[in-house]
Amino acid sequence: MQLNDEQKVDEAVERRRFLGLTAAVAALGLTATVSGCGSLGGDAGDVTLRLVAADYDLTGGDTTKKYWTDLVTAFEAKHPGVKVEVQIESWDDVDRKVAEMVKADKAPDIAQIGAYADYAAAGDLYAADELLSIPVQANFLAPLVAAGEHKRTQYGLPFVASTRPLFYNQALFDDAGVEPPTTWDELAAAAGKLKDNGVRTPFALPLGPEEAQAEALMWMLAGGGGWTDGTDHYSVDSEANVKTFDWLKKNLVGKGLTGPVAPGKLNRKAAFAAFASGEVGMLNGHPSLLKEAAKKGVKVGQVPLPGIDGRAKAAMGVADWIMGFKQNGHRKEIGDFLNFAFNDENVLKFAGDNDLLPVTVSASTRMETEPEHANLRVFLKTLPDSQLPPVGKTSWAKVSENVKQNIGKAVTPAGRPAEVLGSIGRAATAAENAE
Repeated sequence: MQLNDEQKVDEAVERRRFLGLTAAVAALGLTATVSGCGSLGGDAGDVTLRLVAADYDLTGGDTTKKYWTDLVTAFEAKHPGVKVEVQIESWDDVDRKVAEMVKADKAPDIAQIGAYADYAAAGDLYAADELLSIPVQANFLAPLVAAGEHKRTQYGLPFVASTRPLFYNQALFDDAGVEPPTTWDELAAAAGKLKDNGVRTPFALPLGPEEAQAEALMWMLAGGGGWTDGTDHYSVDSEANVKTFDWLKKNLVGKGLTGPVAPGKLNRKAAFAAFASGEVGMLNGHPSLLKEAAKKGVKVGQVPLPGIDGRAKAAMGVADWIMGFKQNGHRKEIGDFLNFAFNDENVLKFAGDNDLLPVTVSASTRMETEPEHANLRVFLKTLPDSQLPPVGKTSWAKVSENVKQNIGKAVTPAGRPAEVLGSIGRAATAAENAE
């Protein structure tokens, strides 16, 4: 492809900026192809970037808006030729609205949403190495990089992350005389003592349609399984997964230890609300729940998720994503903005304010040592070795929806885990083959 004069100038400027080469070195005939590695600010003319982001404020306030306003103000001061317009949408709407924009050929330049794979598969996104400097791209935690890849190329840039340890109500545990469990048998025994002591829901097991795919994965990982196998193909009805759901049905649900609402009808939001109100003994928790429980005077204990015969070998990680769309051709400006957004101060500010985890090595290291983030350290310890759902598969959205609607049936009185998981697994394989 023949470059025009303006493109040639831009390419040369970027090459010199990244490598720090002088004209003498360039004369040696060395070439390099790099992308988005910092802008001199406005040298490409005035550009307006449109950014759509999710609202993380659980109280209906404007903390998310304030974060982006402050970040954009600081960025624009250093890049006078670039303006950034931010649109904040609720989590209920943000993924749908971005999809509608893309479908209408009005894609934003940057979107901070829950999934990226469909856009990557359609060729709508810039790859990470087209946007980020090498130090920024290399700073992401390894599990998040892997989860951000579609067909071995990273398109999804992790924005914030979390892991899910076991939360327990310290007062209820003290009253029942039980210790935090380290194995599944200890967990079942503790739940039994909580029930005997009058706790309405000893263990909340939200396998309802809100987020069953996440709850299920936590248990699968603790049982030595997962959604995929070592070759990254779906293995929903693996022997390990079937044994896990057999155990849940027999030892928790079948013994009446999961409360009055059937797990398949219990959503995470309701389970979290009940825990924050002091009605639940244990559940697999999320960082954001700590603040809500504290507001209501519930003292929360945290331990790593128990496994079959000890601590689970892998915890589930979760990430939200930020990405750059190609449609408007603002690759360099998008890269400048994202490189700025991923500096430690910005990453720590957003993660800390929302009780979530930073996605970079350097920011995680700082969070481990800074006293104001002490309540998040149990989450930080498990994130580097965590496993995320197969979000890089374009089939995952369809598979996940099937899981949400049906996996709760595996632990009903009439449910047969092998049959339920087998049905979901066959549909998952068919979806994968159609990718």
